[in-house]
Amino acid sequence: MTGASDESYLTTAEVARRLGVKPETVYAYVSRGLLTSVRARGRRGSLFAARDIDRLAERGGESSGMVERIQTDLTLLTGDQLYYRGHLVSELATTRTVESVAQLLWTGELNDQPGFPAPEQLVALARSAVAVAPATARLTDQLRIAVAVLGAADPLRFDLAPEAVMRVAGQLLGVLVGALPDDGSTGSSGTLGGRLWPKLSQAPARPELLDATLILMADHGLAVSTVAARVAASARANLYAVVSAGLGALDGQYHGAASTRAYRFLGEALQDPVGALSERLRAGDRIPGFGHRVYKRHDPRAEVLFGLLRDEPVMQVVEAVSAELADRLFPNVDLAMAALMHACDLRPDAGEALFALARTIGWTAHALEEYAEPGLRFRALGVYTGESPGPVV
Repeated sequence: MTGASDESYLTTAEVARRLGVKPETVYAYVSRGLLTSVRARGRRGSLFAARDIDRLAERGGESSGMVERIQTDLTLLTGDQLYYRGHLVSELATTRTVESVAQLLWTGELNDQPGFPAPEQLVALARSAVAVAPATARLTDQLRIAVAVLGAADPLRFDLAPEAVMRVAGQLLGVLVGALPDDGSTGSSGTLGGRLWPKLSQAPARPELLDATLILMADHGLAVSTVAARVAASARANLYAVVSAGLGALDGQYHGAASTRAYRFLGEALQDPVGALSERLRAGDRIPGFGHRVYKRHDPRAEVLFGLLRDEPVMQVVEAVSAELADRLFPNVDLAMAALMHACDLRPDAGEALFALARTIGWTAHALEEYAEPGLRFRALGVYTGESPGPVV
């Protein structure tokens, strides 16, 4: 060993203690190129540069497959508040457009932006693909189909330069909204919420509600679908594949379907608030639309939507049910989206579609971050619990 003293190097056992892992894990790091070992005259075993170990420890072990400490500049959740790149999201939702907030998440710059483009030929392609789906297909099913087909039709989808990724993301959002079925109106002008409204409701348009919802739901840190998207981006999957990975995880009953469960619960509560609540409590079920893993006292996203809906009759039921649970649970954004759906007569699956479209903005931002990191850094180490292998003959 040359170029450094023995004091700047650690043994395998010392590295294992420093990182809080087993010696076998240290060897795995070496085999995967995450650490480099050296030998020293007169000393047995491998040695490792202390600076390399410190660097790996500072990253929170994320290079070993841990995702809990991914370093990100995007979203901060603190003190029951939500921030995008230092901007309070509750303010962004009522003062900025969806496109400008997307630009903030993607580039760090907050300024006015044009609407997302929706080229007619791509909208037609996506609509033709979605048309083959069965009548039972939900809007999120249609979105997954459209994303896959649009990706297959883009010969430059493997261009991962930031400018190319952002261009694809904006066009993808515009085309997805344009391709969703509607009542025959084009919905091709105005804000993204205005273009989306005829896809979700035949009631008089209130696009500001959809715009606010899309902004509020654009990102929420390392939610399960965002982790899936980042893992795909770590493998250098193109943006269509990254979004597809996010959509796959979002489809789970514990994630994207939460607003649908809250919608059904609120529908029952509109008929009998106490009875609907009593039935859930009797069954020992969680109350849909209440409580949160991250927030402790209130969900700031829910408060924004409830404020926008304050004059709607549905809010009387929301307040009645919330009052019954006030000593232990608070309403979250899923209940707020359910209230929006009932107040504006949106499709029963509208909440999931809003969530998917909004989170596409966030997945894009996380993909841009991940493309700048070393590839394939999320290789989790499994703990084998099966039968021991037989002796080698």
